[in-house]
Amino acid sequence: MRNQKSIASQIDWVTVLLYLLLVLLGWINIYAAVYNDEHQSIFDLSQNYGRQLIWIVTSILLFSVILIIDAEFYTTFAYPIYGVILLILISVIFLGVEINGSRSWFAIGDFRVQPAEFAKFATCLALSKFLSNINIKMEDIKTKLIAGLIIAVPPLIIIGQNETGSALVFGAFVFVLYREGLSGNYLLLGLLSISLFILALLFDKIILVSILAGISLVMILLVKKKASKIIPIILFFLLSSIVVYSVDYLFETKLQPHQKNRINVLLGKEMDLKGAGYNVNQSKIAIGSGGLTGKGFLQGTQTKYNFVPEQSTDFIFCTIGEEWGFLGSTLVIGLFIILLMRLLVIAERQRSPFSRIYGYGVASIIFFHMVINIGMTIGLAPVIGIPLPFFSYGGSSLWSFTILLFIFLKLDSSRLNILN
Repeated sequence: MRNQKSIASQIDWVTVLLYLLLVLLGWINIYAAVYNDEHQSIFDLSQNYGRQLIWIVTSILLFSVILIIDAEFYTTFAYPIYGVILLILISVIFLGVEINGSRSWFAIGDFRVQPAEFAKFATCLALSKFLSNINIKMEDIKTKLIAGLIIAVPPLIIIGQNETGSALVFGAFVFVLYREGLSGNYLLLGLLSISLFILALLFDKIILVSILAGISLVMILLVKKKASKIIPIILFFLLSSIVVYSVDYLFETKLQPHQKNRINVLLGKEMDLKGAGYNVNQSKIAIGSGGLTGKGFLQGTQTKYNFVPEQSTDFIFCTIGEEWGFLGSTLVIGLFIILLMRLLVIAERQRSPFSRIYGYGVASIIFFHMVINIGMTIGLAPVIGIPLPFFSYGGSSLWSFTILLFIFLKLDSSRLNILN
């Protein structure tokens, strides 16, 4: 009892209340998204909104257990948890069921669980464990390689499940490495590569390489022909040119047809409003029709008549936009921003490197999900099929974000004990 009182007094209740508020708003919007006149009760377990209540209740039980467990458990067993999750990720390829072309689910009757969702917190634990070791220096090549390996293995397995969207989420951990001392040049290199990839799909490659050559020439003139600085500039030009001329090969041979179609629609190269662009177009219509204040609860016509597929899962944000309008959408985004800022504040006050690194991992994952999910509903990001944290329907998503967040809150609640 004394331990329980200690947890209650030390847990960050601001974050807990934000979590509960987001989960509650998510449940209400799931109800609106799949509302059935013949099953009007939000507690009807035959409907998705009734089943979401089960996920919410079990999530509350889940975080209660997480808070009761000693914080040392998460640091001590970080690697074993990571290893077990890797084995589960591999086993689902052989023992799982195929849903929408992806073999990433275990199913027992109507109950389904997607292990890829849980790989995020396991990777976050393992990365925190490694980077918090004494004598670890981010500038060492060995450190970068091992950290990169810890991050890369789960998404590589997940890609083997044909679940590319979930695999891309792990790229968010680069922000954690940056916080721990990774040079900003790596982030710039990544942004440059993405920019070149997009530009190479849109413009003639000869023109693009000519522009790169012009930029390189100006840079050489600015450094006044110093050999030590000219060589990196020439390397920059050569590597950039290689990236530009590799895009067509990567695009045509490495991406699935539906992924290529979605990128072409996003870039405006195709107008497939009845095919690859249907979801996004309907989503934009729904959000745009909401206006300033929205059409009102259960009054969304795009929502009510099922114009937007996956509206209770990946496209839940368009229900918010249609029924609650610009003001409601801004409120939801504002709540996420407050949550993210709170997580960063908590991360910076940690006395343990493990807890700080884990906290940045939590914030990075939630940030990536929020930006990409909302971005794809308004046509600013490719549709990669990832949920909006705490809002989208589904047990795997809600459980995984609950575990991810509340392990951090448990670590935070124990931070004062570290010096005792």
